[in-house]
Amino acid sequence: MSTAGFNSQNGTGTGQAYANGPSQNPVALQQLPGVSYGMTHQPTYNPMQAKAPAPPGPGLYPSGAYQPIPPVSSYQPGPPLTSYPAPPGQPLLTRPPLGIAPSHTPPQSASPSPGPRLPPAQATPPPPAVSSSSYYPNPQQPQPMAPSWQYNTAPPPMGPPASMSTPPRGPVGNHVNPASSATLPPPPPLSSAAAAYSSAPPPAHVSHSATQPPGPGMPPTSLHGYTQPGTAPPPVNPMAPHKYQQNRPPYGPPTTGPPPTGPPPAMKPTPPPTGPPMANATPPAPKPDAQCGAAVNSTLSPTEPDCQEGDIECPGTVAGNGPQAPNNYNHVDNKMAGPPQPGPPGRHLGHYPSLPPGYQNTSAPHNATSPMHPAMQAATQPYTQAPQPYQQPHGGPGPAQLSPSLAAMSLQSSTPEALRVVNLLQERNLLPPTPIPAPAPCLPQDLQKLNCNPEVFRCTLTSIPQTQSLLNKAKMPLGLLLHPFKDLSQLPVVTSSTIVRCRSCRTYINPFVSFLDQRRWKCNLCYRVNDVPEEFMYNPVSRSYGEPHKRPEVQNATIEFIAPSEYMLRPPQPAVYLFVLDVSHNAVETGYLNVFCQSLLENINALPGDSRTKVGFITFDSTIHFYNLQEGLSQPQMLIVSDIEDIFLPTPDSLLVNLNECKELVQDLLKSLPNLFEKTMETQSALGSALQAAFKLLSPTGGRMSVFQTQLPNLGVGALQSREDPNQRASAKDIQHLSPATDFYKKLALDCSGQQVAVDLFLLSAQYCDLASLGCISRYSAGSVYYYPSYHHQHNPAQVERFQKDLKRYLTRKIGFEAVMRIRCTKGLSIHTFHGNFFVRSTDLLSLPNVNPDAGFAVQMSIEENLDEMQVVSFQAALLYTSSKGERRIRVHTLCLPVVSSLSDIFSGADVQAITGLLACMAVDRSVTASLSDARDAMTNAAIDSLTSYRQSVLTIQQPGLLAPACLRLFPLFILALLKQKAFRTGTSTRLDDRVFAMCQLKYQPLAYAMLMIHPALYRVDDLTDEGALNINERTIPQPRVLQLSVEKLSREGAFLMDAGIVMYLWIGRNCHPNFLTQVLGVPSYAAVPDNLYLLPELDTAESQRTRAFIGWLRDQRPFYPSLHVIRDESQLKASFMQNMIEDRTESALSYYEFLLHLQQQISK
Repeated sequence: MSTAGFNSQNGTGTGQAYANGPSQNPVALQQLPGVSYGMTHQPTYNPMQAKAPAPPGPGLYPSGAYQPIPPVSSYQPGPPLTSYPAPPGQPLLTRPPLGIAPSHTPPQSASPSPGPRLPPAQATPPPPAVSSSSYYPNPQQPQPMAPSWQYNTAPPPMGPPASMSTPPRGPVGNHVNPASSATLPPPPPLSSAAAAYSSAPPPAHVSHSATQPPGPGMPPTSLHGYTQPGTAPPPVNPMAPHKYQQNRPPYGPPTTGPPPTGPPPAMKPTPPPTGPPMANATPPAPKPDAQCGAAVNSTLSPTEPDCQEGDIECPGTVAGNGPQAPNNYNHVDNKMAGPPQPGPPGRHLGHYPSLPPGYQNTSAPHNATSPMHPAMQAATQPYTQAPQPYQQPHGGPGPAQLSPSLAAMSLQSSTPEALRVVNLLQERNLLPPTPIPAPAPCLPQDLQKLNCNPEVFRCTLTSIPQTQSLLNKAKMPLGLLLHPFKDLSQLPVVTSSTIVRCRSCRTYINPFVSFLDQRRWKCNLCYRVNDVPEEFMYNPVSRSYGEPHKRPEVQNATIEFIAPSEYMLRPPQPAVYLFVLDVSHNAVETGYLNVFCQSLLENINALPGDSRTKVGFITFDSTIHFYNLQEGLSQPQMLIVSDIEDIFLPTPDSLLVNLNECKELVQDLLKSLPNLFEKTMETQSALGSALQAAFKLLSPTGGRMSVFQTQLPNLGVGALQSREDPNQRASAKDIQHLSPATDFYKKLALDCSGQQVAVDLFLLSAQYCDLASLGCISRYSAGSVYYYPSYHHQHNPAQVERFQKDLKRYLTRKIGFEAVMRIRCTKGLSIHTFHGNFFVRSTDLLSLPNVNPDAGFAVQMSIEENLDEMQVVSFQAALLYTSSKGERRIRVHTLCLPVVSSLSDIFSGADVQAITGLLACMAVDRSVTASLSDARDAMTNAAIDSLTSYRQSVLTIQQPGLLAPACLRLFPLFILALLKQKAFRTGTSTRLDDRVFAMCQLKYQPLAYAMLMIHPALYRVDDLTDEGALNINERTIPQPRVLQLSVEKLSREGAFLMDAGIVMYLWIGRNCHPNFLTQVLGVPSYAAVPDNLYLLPELDTAESQRTRAFIGWLRDQRPFYPSLHVIRDESQLKASFMQNMIEDRTESALSYYEFLLHLQQQISK
């Protein structure tokens, strides 16, 4: 059985088809040296010990300690590309004859060698094979090698990477170390022992700590702030208002004795950089920083600013030094957030009394308070109050300083609801009728009010274990899920010449720092004491001086800064949009070109940008067609390049044009394009060459490339061959070809990333297109993938409607260019694996050439140093980007969570949805690096192990049955839902592209949307009433209860709506009440319901208005457009509807009850 583990950092895993994220080598099953954080204090026992550690090979990415060797700046304009004489321009509407037929190049098909496979599965669904203790068993007992995850340690390196045959062109800023780009030897074959690479020594840790300057030391502390059961909690003193705390103790542990004298204990210094694994051991000279351009010095004194490699934010002026310019206060940004997404009622980030022009909160638009979708609404309920300015008590604990009074909130003083024991075999109706809220961390109320919205930033465990061994014992994954660029209806925006940051770890000042007095603040990540700059002493909210703790930066966990010039090396780039369109015979047949051109014509004035916005167009079949749109031409000119082997730009200066100056020509082109190719008989597709041409065109500026493809590319570079065997779609065995067939698309994506170009892929096809290979172009360039299977303008109107709506959102939503994101965490914690669409530029810097408001990310963490001296830890995500208006901005989110020392506290803080979302990302990786059966077994083991740990270590009274804490009662259901999800299911006919796209979605979608795809919501809608309804914009939105996904809940007399995220089904029972049929569907009888009904008629009846209002409200809560299918018993789509009935048995999968019995059997072994 293959035991390959997870690692989803770019360049540290094997080829992965779909996307999002763990950027891995697409050529062979091998792992590059990890750029991950190692563990220094608590090694995790791994049952899958290899006989010998896998040798770390030389790689593209440096391993070992953090290396401040930033790439060449990605902001430097690229060298001009060589221009070739252009062929004479042809009039647009008379297409010239094609040139010499280009020669075919054989498709590159380097299929990865399959790893060890499981024996074939039986025809009937046997219980999944698992071990009784699959994570961290007793070392003395021999254990079977069951697939399971090492949740919280960084996977070690696996072998050499694939060669990068072509060095990047121009000032590629990030992805390849020139010295390591030579061709490397092939990796050793993955044997069963070698695949169990977990025992290889982890690379050296990248420390979050820094040398502590002279200042107050860390006082002694009690081990934890919780009382034991039976003890009375100490009283909480009322907090007296005071401007600041004169002698506030350091952040973290409470003071339990006199302050220590003498020098403070030194914290672990940041290790000096080591070079990448090259033959020479000499570290390279400092290079310009990716953002601040200064040479990076590895031996900074504690008083110098630490410009880390590729530091997301390395200003030349460090807070506290440098010129103090007056504040230029900005407004709360509503325009930038695009059309505001509905938020929970009453929640306004940054609500200030009477604000000067700098901090005014403009009132939210009329729909900003409309409630969220049930699956998202509950997540914000603990955060519905606007943050109130906090008063720091005199000599007592402040909101950013936890004290023993936290003991009053001990989870052990009485059994909280989260730890209520549930026997899953007896309590069948566990699904709550309303959405599941995100658990609120156990923090003092004033601190909790300031915490980050869980829609933006949430953790799998809202109580962080003190040690890695405690985390291992809990057997739950520790990770963060982020939605960093989410549309927010209220966002405080600050313009200031000084952005206050820790001089050691570069953390932005936030609500969870400690003010020792008016002039000094202590960082909540590395504990360094920093000076408060003079400018920060003035509070623009109260227009008073001397209250730095009341500044907006210290009152809001989410805030955006308009960055000063030190945060840019080149002028911010303009918004540049390039559209690359398939115009082969197959593409014209689908009819997508008409829809695209019409949609762009309608929305051309809504494209985000300013007076500098540029657009361009490339079309392709077996040749590449460029369009000269230069101002002054009477009509667009088509320029054809038939030499696809050596692509060039015919007129480089007139192919990307200023939209405002050339709008009429652009509109003429869009009106004529569909007719231009309507009679084409050209069936070939040279996608690879078209992408190369587009890359050359966008390289000098950066921008967004939107690619529309309708078939398998079959000509020139990047040509692919069909790898799908339709007979294997329903196989119960392992699924083949989930990884890319060629590394062409990954390499090109890395080149794009280096030049600040992101590629978005729209795949509209009825045939296999090898999304596993094509998806790499978006995954590694931080783009998105849109997939419309069986798209046809006549035969599939529901897909056409979905494409239209998605395209409008895509063209008009806000966008960030040339972005980077870094996630920091408190000293002692480390991040080792990332999930999403990006490229990892350095150990912890994600390169995002474009960032959009619909993208989600996830990270896995481990605890490398004991946290027993801390009561809380913090996490901060900082996203630096250029807005479409040309402003450099930094969006910062900060999350604070308590540290606990008991297993029961860890379990009570488990966030079951976040855990499920993170496990889904990990399972996608495992499916590619090992096998689908490995991933399925590991998910099952995740449920077994966590419930075993709960039973053995938390329950004091052993009872019969399958017992779970109330907070994890839905965990087995969600795991079963994952096993039956399109990405992971077996034994059910699933097209390979559909499966790969489902995997893309799980890794790229923010958690709220991904959960609907994992566990759909079912509602009865034939009896909707106004009872408990919401009132939004004078519309009444009914709120039916959520039903279990079982046929038991269906009734032939009713109508049921299933919301599965990107698709909705309205199932009509055979004996459905005639009133519903006439009043909602507009048909006289059940037999009259049309087969392909996808739109509800707009009838002037109360029932019709209620039903349409509810469906419309559900659709409004997400950025993509779910199509609606009205189905009867005879409908073809009934099978898809029934496959989402997760609790029922199928021919190839267990029912929910059978799955629970299987779990119980494994746990009681």
